[in-house]
Amino acid sequence: MESDSELDRGDAAPAFELPGTDGETYTLDSFDADALLVVFTCNHCPYAQAKFDLLNDLAAEYDDLAVVGINPNDAAEYPDDSFEAMRERVADGTIAYDAYLRDETGAVADAYDAVCTPDPFLFGRDGDAFRLRYHGRLDDALNPDDEPTEYYIRDAVDAVLAGEEVGVPDRPSRGCSIKWPSE
Repeated sequence: MESDSELDRGDAAPAFELPGTDGETYTLDSFDADALLVVFTCNHCPYAQAKFDLLNDLAAEYDDLAVVGINPNDAAEYPDDSFEAMRERVADGTIAYDAYLRDETGAVADAYDAVCTPDPFLFGRDGDAFRLRYHGRLDDALNPDDEPTEYYIRDAVDAVLAGEEVGVPDRPSRGCSIKWPSE
């Protein structure tokens, strides 16, 4: 799946309507926060697993930030990424985001032009819309076993919540390629 357009800073967040592991259905309007971090992620990728704790911490620490994980991977090929396995990760506390959503067809990941897991998109509220403020790595650890020394996402979130421009440059995300569902 390839989308023709890449999201740029200032672009509105593409709409979605996806089921969450809690049994609720979520849209952009579900999140009453000043900042929205949408991370295309999954259960099985070591790069994604390495960021579970950071994303859980962000969700817990910032009242005005909603952290939303969206899993677009093909569950038939990757059973660890099934909706049931997602529910298990939430139930056992491995994942404690504000919402963990299933993108069964990959259409939402395609609309965001996501390419890997994890692929983070940080939006700031602008009236009724969320606008892209940062798209890039969460931190400077390039491999799952590396210990980060800089947390780009914290700097970006702090800037968005302060109403400032994000000074952190967008850097291509690193992770496993999205396992697109077969047509």
